Amino acid sequence: MMQSQARPTSIRIFLADGVPEGLRIVEKSNWTGRAVVAGRAQLSQALSRDELGQPGVYVLTGPAEEGTSRLYVGEADVLRDRLRQHVAGKDFWTRFVAFTSTNEGLNKAHVRYLEARLLELAKAANQWSLENGTSPASPPLSEPDRADAEWFLQEMLVIFPLLGIDAFEAAAGQAREGAVGEALLDETLYLEERGAKATGREVGDGFVVFEGSRARATEVASIHDYMHDLRVQLLERQVLRVDGDALVFTQDYRFNSPSTAAGVLVGGAANGRIAWKDEAGRTLKALQNARAQSVGGDG
Repeated sequence: MMQSQARPTSIRIFLADGVPEGLRIVEKSNWTGRAVVAGRAQLSQALSRDELGQPGVYVLTGPAEEGTSRLYVGEADVLRDRLRQHVAGKDFWTRFVAFTSTNEGLNKAHVRYLEARLLELAKAANQWSLENGTSPASPPLSEPDRADAEWFLQEMLVIFPLLGIDAFEAAAGQAREGAVGEALLDETLYLEERGAKATGREVGDGFVVFEGSRARATEVASIHDYMHDLRVQLLERQVLRVDGDALVFTQDYRFNSPSTAAGVLVGGAANGRIAWKDEAGRTLKALQNARAQSVGGDG
């Protein structure tokens, strides 16, 4: 996917309930799109909003209780009708994010296209566990309509990470290209202990383990259930594959912390701030401390 160049922008989040965890309306400057964000507890209030009476694309998200976070992508002619169906039909989700247009600029073909593209991106990134059983084909669009839909998609992809949804962003480009505001440490970090041998890098929302890194195949008896479940899920999704007496990363993969990354690699609890080191042997903890001391040090 062609990435647009990052540029300053303004995003407004309206707290409809007056509290951060309540119903939220998200808008972006110079964009006709609007997002409605709510949990199950606010669903009845959200369904009464005019935005959800229009065509749109939506995602359902669930917590990472058994490994990786879960995601479902869908579209609807009338968003509130489809979301109401999911209350009884799907149990995993705790929050939805629905996108529609403020000027009726999205039609059935547009939202079907956006659904197909989001599923394509989520599968390519392979960061979250995808709950969709099928992948609908992208509908035929004229060149102008496809351009409009892609523009709408790019604006959505700016908003998703602000809501804690990074399912559509591949870890590879985030860590290897050192994008502004993402890669916190320029250098590659290394982990070699308990049979694991890996490389990775700290990024703004976690830690990326690079493709080709080797994890210990066996686990310690005291491994936490969530860590075991995460390793199983990564094997099922082929992020990890068995290679002799090791598990090999088949892609760059983003974890929510350096310690989770280290724990998956060594098959048990690990302090990532100590386990990850640079070429000179300095720990991630030491590098973070040095970076903090250097900020404003000349003032």
